[in-house]
Amino acid sequence: MGGTAQDRGVPGGRRYVPIAEHGLIGDLRSVALVGTDGTIDWYCCPAFDAPSVFASILDAERGGCFELAATVPARTKQFYFPDTNVLITRFFTEDGVGEVQDFMPVGGGRAEAERHRLIRRVVCVRGSIPFRTRVAPRFDYGSLPHTVRMTGDTAEFESERLTLALTATVPLEADGPDVCGDFKLSEGDSAVFALDKVGGDVTPRRCARTEAEEQFAATVAYWRRWLAASRYKGRWREMVHRSALTLKLLTYAPTGAIVAAPTTSLPEELGGERNWDYRYVWVRDAAFCVYALLRLGFTGEAEAFMDFVTRHISPGDGKTSGPLQIMYGIDGRTELPERTLGHLEGHHGSAPVRVGNAAADQLQLDIYGALIDSIYLYDKWAKPISSGHWDDVCALVDWVCAHWDQPDEGIWETRGGRRNFLYSRLMCWVAIERAIRMANRRGLPADLPRWRECRDTIYRRIMSRGWCEERGAFVQHEDGDVLDAAVLMMPLTKFIAPTDPKWLSTLDVLTEELVSDSLVYRYDPRSSPDGLRGDEGTFSICSFWYVEAMVHAGRVDEARLAFEKMLTYANHLGLYAEEISHTGEQQGNFPQAFTHLALISAAFNLDRALG
Repeated sequence: MGGTAQDRGVPGGRRYVPIAEHGLIGDLRSVALVGTDGTIDWYCCPAFDAPSVFASILDAERGGCFELAATVPARTKQFYFPDTNVLITRFFTEDGVGEVQDFMPVGGGRAEAERHRLIRRVVCVRGSIPFRTRVAPRFDYGSLPHTVRMTGDTAEFESERLTLALTATVPLEADGPDVCGDFKLSEGDSAVFALDKVGGDVTPRRCARTEAEEQFAATVAYWRRWLAASRYKGRWREMVHRSALTLKLLTYAPTGAIVAAPTTSLPEELGGERNWDYRYVWVRDAAFCVYALLRLGFTGEAEAFMDFVTRHISPGDGKTSGPLQIMYGIDGRTELPERTLGHLEGHHGSAPVRVGNAAADQLQLDIYGALIDSIYLYDKWAKPISSGHWDDVCALVDWVCAHWDQPDEGIWETRGGRRNFLYSRLMCWVAIERAIRMANRRGLPADLPRWRECRDTIYRRIMSRGWCEERGAFVQHEDGDVLDAAVLMMPLTKFIAPTDPKWLSTLDVLTEELVSDSLVYRYDPRSSPDGLRGDEGTFSICSFWYVEAMVHAGRVDEARLAFEKMLTYANHLGLYAEEISHTGEQQGNFPQAFTHLALISAAFNLDRALG
């Protein structure tokens, strides 16, 4: 998959590379998105939720970027160095073949971690190729000015809050607020660019070719060593392992946090207003990530997230939205004020560009089930939780028993008012049911009579008021008739038997109305207004839930076909955004943890069913 190195044109006439035409590199603190033309389009330093330095994916003119490409017409192809998060972009020209190797070293001690080094190594593998680079940072989402100071082979970009140093093994020159360089490589030649965050104890340090080679080898070894812990040996190993590597890139090592996606405001529909900031820890998404990683045998990430929960998520906060927020900052902070950046035009002109997320104050009851289910699985598959952690679980379950029957904003974070969503009820049932299992298995103290009574009350309420006789299906909210793909979780959470007549009828109705060639819409915004204008694409996590639901229902051949079709919608590297448009394009923030964890779960269960 690729384009041409000349696609973007010159400054003043740049176009947008599609969301799917990107690869991802990272150092477990932040990530960079690299386009198939060799341009870094998105990079926040020094952390996922820090203001951007490069954001041309959100504004081609004002966002800032790091261009590095052949200066002659070239076809490009992009791939990952096998079993790693080291990205290679190849340039095929009439006179030769070259490649850019992009990576961010992981580990290496605290001082090196504080450097947040990003290395771009250019190699000519055949013939000779002329290259050009332009490094154009635009600090604080393009709102802060900066100065450029050249000292030998080092350029320092200094803004009010952040200073970056660029070193190179080829000559560079300042060009206004940017730095440029032209160079030609012959077969066997290489050039190295290193971008560092400097300040305090971290000073500019050039990256010689030998050091770049050593860092490359060390980074490859890190990722391969990490992936070697995977227990997955099934049919879709490449896709499952790419998903696992992607989920690992979305973890913030200092705290164990897992972000929903590393980007903000990539549109769910071009020209629509569903543009959100996903660079935070959604309790739901992170808890599901723990499930997927535990499935593969990665207990360290699960343990780190449990530490995050213990340290930052206290059941005694007493907020109006309940003891848990639906999301937290990667450092555990609770204030995530939402604002619009009016000076950025948005991807392909799709404003608004938002930072922060006002949904942090919503009530979403389903998160209690997601979190307690992940704690239950961790206790079962990794190691027993502590007595203090169990006390927190009991406090959460007691709260759920007292509050499960109130309306909320639901899993899809609708901004059209609270309702009695079936999925929220379902996950409250999960919260209580999993806690009962833990208490029984380990003989832990609990108010079991009250918990069982509440669990059974929720069950009966869902079966009576969540079922619509006219539709022959379980529906989105009580006493309604709107369909919602979230009900696909009913058999997956073991709430209902996957062959129960009511469930099979629901699956048929969902297939008829919300499924389009294996792709699943989460709901119809026209029949279920969510407070926002416009339509949206199919929701990729729902498509993988659909595969899993069909596996459990015994429709294995249909499930396998739907799964294989779904794999064709991945980008050239096996990455997924949040949604897929009616033309098959990736939409929304990219890559999205939700989609990749659901792929892992669907592959695991489909493999097991196929034997």
